[in-house]
Amino acid sequence: LPSRGNFVDIHLNARWQQNGLTIAGGNGRGNGLNQLCDPLGLYVDKGQTVYIADSSNHRIVEWKSGATIGQIVAGGNGPGSAAYQLSGPRDVIVDKNTDSFIISDYSNKRVVRWPLQNGTNTETIISNIHCVGLTMDENGSLYIVDNENDEVKRYRGGESQGTVVAGGNGNGNRFDQFSDPQYIFVDRDHSVYVSDLGNHRVMKWLEGAKEGVVVAGGHGKGNGLMQLSFPRGVVVDQLGTVYVADAGNDRIIRWPKGATQGCVVIGGKAKEDNQTNSMDLSVCHSINTALSTSLIWRIVEYKSSVWSQINEKYNLGKNLFD
Repeated sequence: LPSRGNFVDIHLNARWQQNGLTIAGGNGRGNGLNQLCDPLGLYVDKGQTVYIADSSNHRIVEWKSGATIGQIVAGGNGPGSAAYQLSGPRDVIVDKNTDSFIISDYSNKRVVRWPLQNGTNTETIISNIHCVGLTMDENGSLYIVDNENDEVKRYRGGESQGTVVAGGNGNGNRFDQFSDPQYIFVDRDHSVYVSDLGNHRVMKWLEGAKEGVVVAGGHGKGNGLMQLSFPRGVVVDQLGTVYVADAGNDRIIRWPKGATQGCVVIGGKAKEDNQTNSMDLSVCHSINTALSTSLIWRIVEYKSSVWSQINEKYNLGKNLFD
């Protein structure tokens, strides 16, 4: 089931170890199966297999739990627009209903469906879109972040045009605008949370709203607890707490619902080897594991000190987990 959708059940008192464990890459920049090159979006299934948009290698790589090398599951044939190629992919989710990956193939300005089992039968499902982040709700509707048009579109099954559900009013800092939006989370009420990179904030748009509200940041670029710096991945728990991969500040920050400032849960003190430029954020099944994609070309896992099982009432079909 696609990541970045529905609420995640995270214990109120969860704490994370500060020293992460490398679970993918970490062998320098390169195109080997034990390497990554500019990894961006990621997806984690309930078996703790990680799927990574390995952007500058133009591929999607699968890393099983405990593996020392990854496996190419999409692309990996050099940059290009052929059906067997990707070019600068930014994000990936798994759609179990169709047994396929859905990939934001950014430099090709398209969203592609790539079968899990037969990678030769690919399909372009959306064209002419600068897609960065994507997710899917429990109804199978696909949500796409278009950072050139500063908007989020929803595509219901069979739709080719889509409907703007957030932004779409030009580039700017008003509450009805974005400036280079990146990644997205959709909750069970179909509210859309978007990391608004250029405005250094996270915005929440209720379903049908004409403008959003700031739920994290929004006080200019900075490293204060009221600020963010180039936020990327975003996850929301069952209490409405927003977790942000605050890339420019090298930290994961937690922003409780209604709070005027956040608190740092990982990183932020120094550019340590395992705390560099968090890009995307997911939460792994049952052990509340934060995963951040870093610019040192590896995926780092941070285990929570609180064991918290996923509450089944929030697992409505298209969830953060498989």
